[in-house]
Amino acid sequence: MDLIENYKNDFIAYLNEKVEVKQPINLYEPIHYILQLGGKRLRPVLTLMTCEIFNGEVKQAFDAALAIEVFHNFTLIHDDIMDSAPIRRGQVTVHEKWDVNTGILSGDAMMIMAYQCFETYEPSTFKKLMLLFNTTSLQVCEGQQFDMDFETRTDVSIPEYLKMITYKTSVLVAAAMKMGAIVANASNKEADVIYDFGLNLGIAFQLQDDFLDTFGDAAVFGKQIGGDILENKKTFLFLKALEVCNVKDKQKLIELYTSNKHNEEKVKEVTALFERNKLKEITIQEIESYTNKAFKDLESLSISKQKKEVLKNFGLSLMKRTI
Repeated sequence: MDLIENYKNDFIAYLNEKVEVKQPINLYEPIHYILQLGGKRLRPVLTLMTCEIFNGEVKQAFDAALAIEVFHNFTLIHDDIMDSAPIRRGQVTVHEKWDVNTGILSGDAMMIMAYQCFETYEPSTFKKLMLLFNTTSLQVCEGQQFDMDFETRTDVSIPEYLKMITYKTSVLVAAAMKMGAIVANASNKEADVIYDFGLNLGIAFQLQDDFLDTFGDAAVFGKQIGGDILENKKTFLFLKALEVCNVKDKQKLIELYTSNKHNEEKVKEVTALFERNKLKEITIQEIESYTNKAFKDLESLSISKQKKEVLKNFGLSLMKRTI
């Protein structure tokens, strides 16, 4: 995927040019830190790629891509505080490296910085981008609240879970793609279709994240393996297990998720239960299902077959990722 690497490298160069450490150091250094931790840069790459697919000037999409990436990393700082997470992308989280108050304030500043990125666009484009960004930002907050609510509920359904990950994760992927289309002056119809493509791809991406949290390699994944299990999160794997397990395994799973155990033994027991009930295979099948839905969305786009293949190959690469 040389094309993806080119987008990523060009974006990182722009990010490094635009985001600098300045006074007050304790506000801007944590921002620089989180933005330099790496990551897949999935969302900004999608903004740039989509802009070019709709024959736009890629350079014009850099600020929209930067807005998406700054906002995404702002949510990570605050999510890590809420989850008391010690590691992010294999490194110490912002609130652990500094403190909680610094994490909150630096995150707040990043939200404002994301809005400032749109100031370079002419009025009609600015309005479209802002309307989309505002809707998306609020949905991300709603998704986070759903996620927090689910921690204390014992009756979460799979449709509810899918709505939560759609809001918390998928809408930002979809918005990243639609922003690229908006910058390229694509038609409203085309922009809506690429949004739907991103939405389904985003759901597949989050399901893959759930999968890797349990079955990934900690050294490669960059996060603590089994973190969702330790936090008793009602992921797709957990909810599906309740559907397919026998009575004994179901009772054992509920017992483990309502216990105060927070150790490696709990992770091992839950993982073993998932494996013997074929949750590995079931989750992979679900990931493939949403990826195929995304591919179906592409059929109605009036772009070349070659450009559709670029999007398909990107989707397939997400299905095979290990980070």
